[in-house]
Amino acid sequence: MLEILNLSKSYRKTLAVDDVSFTVPDGQVGILMGPNGAGKSTIIKSIAGLLRYDGAISIQGIPSRELAAKRIFGYVPEIPALFDALTVREHIEYIRRAYQSDVTDEEVETILRRFELYDKQDKLGNELSKGMMQKVSICCALSIKPRVILLDEPMVGLDPQAIKELKEVVLELRGQGVTVLLSTHMLEMVNELWDVVFIMDQGHIVATYTRKEAGDQDLDAIFFGTTDRERAEGRPADRGPAETAERGHEG
Repeated sequence: MLEILNLSKSYRKTLAVDDVSFTVPDGQVGILMGPNGAGKSTIIKSIAGLLRYDGAISIQGIPSRELAAKRIFGYVPEIPALFDALTVREHIEYIRRAYQSDVTDEEVETILRRFELYDKQDKLGNELSKGMMQKVSICCALSIKPRVILLDEPMVGLDPQAIKELKEVVLELRGQGVTVLLSTHMLEMVNELWDVVFIMDQGHIVATYTRKEAGDQDLDAIFFGTTDRERAEGRPADRGPAETAERGHEG
């Protein structure tokens, strides 16, 4: 489970995220979406431990800053950052050792083959294309067998086969009880994946929908229906139909 409680973050005098709370339960895929500048990146970087913030974030009930939480948390950033002088396989070995992962060599080989990196595992980080770097980043996150995983625009730069494989991996993780939070603008790519969606605007969660409550609506319809209403009313929406929508996020 991933739990964010009363998260706020300011950059000097600008309040980027204002008292945001939401939860993604075990075995569910949450989608975080919103227009540019809504505060998504700030929330993602806070969860990943890249920013200081006010509030609390927990991973499987463990405060996210604790080592025990970090060891079960996987993160795929929007822009992959690899070491120039490490090979593809050495990146995974580095992560395995840093996280004291019990993933086996056979499991690593399976991950590499799934993302068509097995025959490229000796390539250096500075020899890889953007798409290949993204694949390596995904493989590294999977190599720790995370209980919670955060994917930030993970499909950008991937070829169609890798996108298909990543979707299958997300569904497999959900089936294994892993918590998945995915931030993306490519809504059509994740229509079949999500269980709960959180829509951000102006630093707030303005609507929360479960798949059951959304009915036949796809993510495009949910997103534009919510944001169009926001613009028409000139304020954050009171709440989505989900019982889990947080009133404390309203402006």
